[in-house]
Amino acid sequence: MDGNTTPRKKLDAAEMGVLAHLYRGEVYRSTIWRTRLDTSTNWSVVTLGVALSITYSSPQASPLPLVLVGILIIFFLMIEARRYRYFNVWRARCRWMELNFMAPMLKEGDLHLEEHWQDRLADDYLHPRYHVSMWTAIGRRIRRNYFWILLIQTIAYLGKLIVHPTPLASTAELLQRAAIGPVPGWLVLTVGAFYCLCWGTIAFISEKQDEKRARMRRDPLGMG
Repeated sequence: MDGNTTPRKKLDAAEMGVLAHLYRGEVYRSTIWRTRLDTSTNWSVVTLGVALSITYSSPQASPLPLVLVGILIIFFLMIEARRYRYFNVWRARCRWMELNFMAPMLKEGDLHLEEHWQDRLADDYLHPRYHVSMWTAIGRRIRRNYFWILLIQTIAYLGKLIVHPTPLASTAELLQRAAIGPVPGWLVLTVGAFYCLCWGTIAFISEKQDEKRARMRRDPLGMG
């Protein structure tokens, strides 16, 4: 790696032990950050549940809480994407050690240090950085969890407009129910459609980028 052709001496027992403890430490850190991801997802689910309860508490209740909860969902999504970028660092290091340290040792008894995989791991410790962009992290979290949260929010909002306070009779009535104060209904629905389209586009682009990244890398399960 980086033009280094000097053969690396084989790891002794002490160095193997250090790597084992290093792996355990990275697993612990990834577990902690994985728990934090679950926490922000739970916040989104709870706030959406509160908005649903308020909106459907009676036929005369306003659908506005389902609109306002979208702001909180975006906020929690941003927090979760940021946390995912940290989690992905620890996860990638664990996976890198599993592929290049654990698996070769178990299967062949040879760590293949001549391939300089250890240099890449060392460089990641010397120069720590995120392995994915913020947009990639957002897209992944949407695909994993927030797609369903956003889908439920959208269906619940439209369902409220359609069935309450009475079954919908015309498009004009739909626009009237969607209006929020001085903001006309057509504008509210347009912004809502744009809201859903943006998150869907980000998730789609992120998925295509992940597929391209996997094809370009020699090892799609490596770091990042």
